[in-house]
Amino acid sequence: MTALASPPPDADALAALITQVAETRDRQAYAALFKHFAPRIMAYLRRGGMGAGEAEELTQEVMLTLWRKAGYFDPLRAGAATWLFAIVRNARIDRARRRRDATLSGAPPLEEADAAPSAESMSLVTEREAQLRSALNSLSPEQKEIVQLSFFSDTPHAAIASKLNLPLGTVKSRVRLAIAKLRILLEDPS
Repeated sequence: MTALASPPPDADALAALITQVAETRDRQAYAALFKHFAPRIMAYLRRGGMGAGEAEELTQEVMLTLWRKAGYFDPLRAGAATWLFAIVRNARIDRARRRRDATLSGAPPLEEADAAPSAESMSLVTEREAQLRSALNSLSPEQKEIVQLSFFSDTPHAAIASKLNLPLGTVKSRVRLAIAKLRILLEDPS
């Protein structure tokens, strides 16, 4: 008599595993997610016409993104599979764009990064950085702290909520309000 394979986790279990990865960096939860999703992602990419090696590489990239960005998952907005396959879709599009850009320019993409920026572009970057610093300083201290943690430290929202002892919804709304305010200030710096 052979042992039956365990049934795949349901949507709620998958969402719980992603939340567990986000909050505690649980490697066993991540391994379960990898075991469930990696073959499905690979099959999806292969059906889309991608070669085996490239599909495997992109699958690894997506699963690494899941590990790093699990804190951005919101089970109230989308299911685990929907969220992850949106990442797959975006990664596939980004890869195609990089390939197309390299083909159109006729030069490997890395050579472009080696070119020294012009004085004009350096001046524009410096000016834009000053505008951003000024806009950040106009935020409330709570919003500024959350923006710095979220965008400059790449801290997941769940970890920020835990660190600041705030509800996750409060963290998300402060980020959203801060970004809206920054957008207004940066579009009209007067």
